[in-house]
Amino acid sequence: MKSIIYCATLILWPGGVPGLVSEDVYKECFMALATALGVDDSVSQWVGELPARSRVFEHNGIDYCCGGKATLRQACAKRNIDPAAIMTDLLAAGHDPDQRDWSTATLTDLADHIESTHHAWLKKELPRVAMLVHRTFTVHGLHYAFLTELKTTYDRFASEMDAHMFKEEHILFPRIRLIEARQADVDVDHPVAIMEHEHDRAGADLEQLRTLSDNYTAPAEACNTFRAMLDALREIEVDTHIHVHKENNILFPRAIAAARAGGV
Repeated sequence: MKSIIYCATLILWPGGVPGLVSEDVYKECFMALATALGVDDSVSQWVGELPARSRVFEHNGIDYCCGGKATLRQACAKRNIDPAAIMTDLLAAGHDPDQRDWSTATLTDLADHIESTHHAWLKKELPRVAMLVHRTFTVHGLHYAFLTELKTTYDRFASEMDAHMFKEEHILFPRIRLIEARQADVDVDHPVAIMEHEHDRAGADLEQLRTLSDNYTAPAEACNTFRAMLDALREIEVDTHIHVHKENNILFPRAIAAARAGGV
């Protein structure tokens, strides 16, 4: 990667420097100025720096929450994607004014936000989607064999997420709030490890749902309930990725660090 001074000189020079450098060098310089991150930085770092980049990863089927520890190079290799192409999209991602930088929020504010936004939405959505899955399976199960496994996978995901959210709201998040308020010396390493393991299981179920449904693609003759089910599953995947990213990559590491330091 070219030096920042070199890149700034080329890009800011009036009229550019035609004939002296190639288009590829200009592109490399633009990337150097846009971010200090590269292909060997983790996917979670890319999203952490600019949350709007999550859309690029979602579009390319890259998990940035449970799989967020993988480098961009590793994630692209898994999906057979050219890292240079996806970097261009990541750098072009705009700042979304609705996406707050949660890395600067208090632990309490972030925990409250997760409960009131992601947990509250999922508690309403899980039973609605369960109804759609059941209806679709009942009517179309004989014609589409994959619906049997899809229903089993979804039912497991929904049941485990219900229990998972309960444990976060009644065990882990209260501990995090106490640590931040310096009202108690409590352990969060163990409950965080359990929550991260459950996130991995949820991520595996979501990946299975996407695979079984061929990336949520409705058959040509699918009824509206069938299509609504697939669209709802896609929305659950997107929201869960954002939800888990905020926990695995922001809330949990900061809470562990605060607990070891004796409070925030």
